[in-house]
Amino acid sequence: MICDSVASRRKRKRALPDVVAGLGAEPHSNSLRIQKWLSMSGVASRRKAEEMIVEGRVCINGIKVTELGAKANPQNDLVELDGKIVEIVQEKIYIMLHKPEGVVTTVTDPFGRATVMDLVPNQMRLYPVGRLDFDTSGLLLMTNDGEWAQKLTHPKYEVFKTYIAMVKGIPATESLQKLRQGIVIDGKKTAPAKIKLLKNEKKSAKSKMIITIHEGRNHQVRKMCEAIGHKVITLKRIDVGGLELGALPKSKWRHLTAKEVKNLVK
Repeated sequence: MICDSVASRRKRKRALPDVVAGLGAEPHSNSLRIQKWLSMSGVASRRKAEEMIVEGRVCINGIKVTELGAKANPQNDLVELDGKIVEIVQEKIYIMLHKPEGVVTTVTDPFGRATVMDLVPNQMRLYPVGRLDFDTSGLLLMTNDGEWAQKLTHPKYEVFKTYIAMVKGIPATESLQKLRQGIVIDGKKTAPAKIKLLKNEKKSAKSKMIITIHEGRNHQVRKMCEAIGHKVITLKRIDVGGLELGALPKSKWRHLTAKEVKNLVK
């Protein structure tokens, strides 16, 4: 299928190597799989890029590709996503953001809500590594390095994430043990979690806990707490892979050091 964007029409006029949908560019040592191209450009992680390809949103030299084996050569080929040219980013950027509540962890939002992209400079062309719920605050990593993001989010790497949760009521010792051993949510048992009860406030009937998990299931911490009968009041992520949020104020961000970047995926 032909992609009819201005950039595509210009590219076709240059009479560059033909591209067959699903096959990609002519074989070349510098050719890249399209999902890697997109991740290197800072558009998305490799996993998300694969979804974009299958959805038919990507074109190479004006030809729509939907197969994950498609390749392109950075020296000769033009890659587009949703009609916009995608160029490979050379400089890698890694930041941590203190996400506030009331902000969605997406690049854009169809409902016009504030996103984490509103909190960082536009020229950085970053995307979130994983996600935090709308009502959850805390440490969120952002980057344009798809390979690095993949290692932090893929389940096989088991990157631990730590949260402070304020819950209603005072959990019994038996309930906390259930969380430590794994508890069923959405029909599937969670992996064992590290749980520490910081304090409870008997007068206000609420408790504060530190919860550490390595899974990234939807609303997981909230659902785990509800499964033992204690609804989450507030939730804040304070650590990812040993990297601490520290005293970084809400809505502020900072660059990671080279050592921090390396330690997160070692």
